[in-house]
Parts: sequence; structure tokens; C-alpha cells
Amino acid sequence: MRVLVAGAGPAGLYFSYLIKKQNPDCELRVVEQNAADSTFGFGVVFSDRALEFLQADDPATYGLITPELKAWVDLHVVHRGERNVIDGIGFAAIGRLHFLRLMRRQAASVGIRPEFNTPVGDISGYDLVVAADGANSSVRRHADFGTRITHCTNKFAWYGTPRLFEKLTQTFLEDELGTFNVHHYPHSEEMSTFVVECDAATWQRAGFATMGEDETRACLERVYAPVLQGAPLVSNKSIWRNFPNVRNERWHRGNVVLIGDALRTAHFSIGSGTRLAMEDAIALVKALQSEATVPKALQSFEAARRPIVDKLVAAADASGAWYDRFPEQMKLAPRDFAWSYIQRSGRIDPARLRKISPKFVEG
Repeated sequence: MRVLVAGAGPAGLYFSYLIKKQNPDCELRVVEQNAADSTFGFGVVFSDRALEFLQADDPATYGLITPELKAWVDLHVVHRGERNVIDGIGFAAIGRLHFLRLMRRQAASVGIRPEFNTPVGDISGYDLVVAADGANSSVRRHADFGTRITHCTNKFAWYGTPRLFEKLTQTFLEDELGTFNVHHYPHSEEMSTFVVECDAATWQRAGFATMGEDETRACLERVYAPVLQGAPLVSNKSIWRNFPNVRNERWHRGNVVLIGDALRTAHFSIGSGTRLAMEDAIALVKALQSEATVPKALQSFEAARRPIVDKLVAAADASGAWYDRFPEQMKLAPRDFAWSYIQRSGRIDPARLRKISPKFVEG
């Protein structure tokens, strides 16, 4: 089988590794339009059990990644300077670039050498084309997948900082410019991720549209001074963005299939994008192994995966919508605000929360 994989991010690399490992004779080509270490942002975060799906089926990858994770338990929500601790909710994080390098190491172990700085180009002549080339997928332009892209109204920018935070914390601030939030957590022994966010009205009022990179960073260091406590912000393509909600009515057309962010995005506030991409890769390889033809395999992949993805995406959409309205929520008292925050995705009702976070609920 001749396979073209577009994209050398988590989805493309992991699919390539799995399919080549199980089918050494597969003629596989991986192309990536960017340079090898070209990535924006800093850390990626997983829930504490997010990688358990690897443990049974792929202990080698599980064993490679998990020792590199920075793990912790409990989530902090800070509002009006008051910290509420939501106990029992664990997370783990890893530097985005470090994670990609580990995934490239796994791919290399089965003989895969991605072609970097290489546009997708002609996709004809392949038995299977896997579009793992992200939210702005160029492969999607080759066929009608019923693609719809909407954007969250909030602006966010993904920074890092050498200040080492203890846990994943959501800090909400208000000053003369407006309302701000920051998602901050450690992802290595030297750096923390610092995702800043503000509503559209605040972004306009602050004048960010006309600020250069240095001026923007200086302004944000002032706004978030109570959190940074003198530490600087570190930029890595840290431009203002509106989160894109990518949806596709059709997951595959002919021999072309979408996975990862090319298929759908999940708001970063639930920390499931990388996990979803890797689970897509696993499900697609299983379908290819169990079905006699590529068309049947792609149908089987969607049938098995869509119900799971739809449920997670619904939770991500609800979470993203809550963040788009977070200035309204900030009128609440700190504890009520934390309660609203933890239930924002609609997946944790009070009874379940009592089991997970008894100290928070009893408090």
C-alpha cells in the first residue's frame, strides 16, 4: 500500500509510526510544510489519565513519554485574589517541541524520515492519503468535506515564562483596561506555559491591535504582574489569535481521510487536542488492519470514532463558550465563580464532583 501522510505533528507522526510498525512493507511518505522544529506555543497539558490508552496497546510510546511529563494533582482557580483549590483533578504537561521530538524518535525507530519544508503537492497515485496537516489543512482543499470554521470571540496568545508554577492555575484579573485570564502551568523544570486571554472589548480598549511584539509583551507583563511576580514573558510566535472551531460534515472522501485538527479542533481549555489526535491515529490504523479495502476501513474508522469525538467536542464547545463569557462570570463571588468554572463543560455534575473533589464540594 502506498500512503501519503500530510503533516508531521502528533496525529501524522503517530499514525505513521503505528502503520509502519505493523506493516513494514508499507510505502509511506510523510510531508510537512514547516521546518522540523517550527512550532508555536510552549507546553501541552493532558488530564492525569489521558495517556492511559497507550499503556496496553503501545507500551513503548507510553514508556517514552510518561517519564518526561511534569505531573501534579489539584486545580487552582483565582478570582479577586482569592484562591479556590479543586482537589483530586490531576494533570500532566510536557513541552510541545520536546513532545514532537519524542514522537519523531518513535517514527525514526521504524524507518520514517519526514520531509520537512515540503508542501503537500500532488496527492494522486496513493492508495491512502491521511490529512494530518492541522486546522488550516491544505489537503481539505482537494475535496468537499463540508468544512465549517467558526471562531471564539476571545483573543488569546501563548507565552512561556521562567517562573515555575506549582499546578495548573486559572487566574482572572480586572484592571482599568478590562478583564483578563491566564492559564498557567509548569511543563518542564525550567519553564511554565502562560496562555493569556482577554475578551474582544478589552483587546480593543487596550490597543493591542496597533502594538508591536515588544510593546504587547511589556503591557501583558504589567497586567499579569501579580501572577508573574517579576518574571518575564517569553515569546514563541506569541501572536493574538481567535481559537478556530473546525468541523467537517464528511470525515473522508474517496481515499482521503482527515484526522487530528484537520478533522476537528477542541478548545484548548479542556486539554484534549493532542490526545484526540493520537486516538484518531490508533482508531484509523485499527480500521485499516481489520477491513479488506481502504473505503471500508475509512467508513469503519468514522463509525467507531465519531460518537466519541462528538461527545468530547460538545464538551469543548461548552467550555469555549464559557470562556467567551468569562467577564460576566466574574461578577460572581470567588467560590461561586470556581463552581461555575468547574462545571463549564457540562460533563461534571455535583454528584460526580463530590466523588472527585470532596474537599472542594464540602468546603
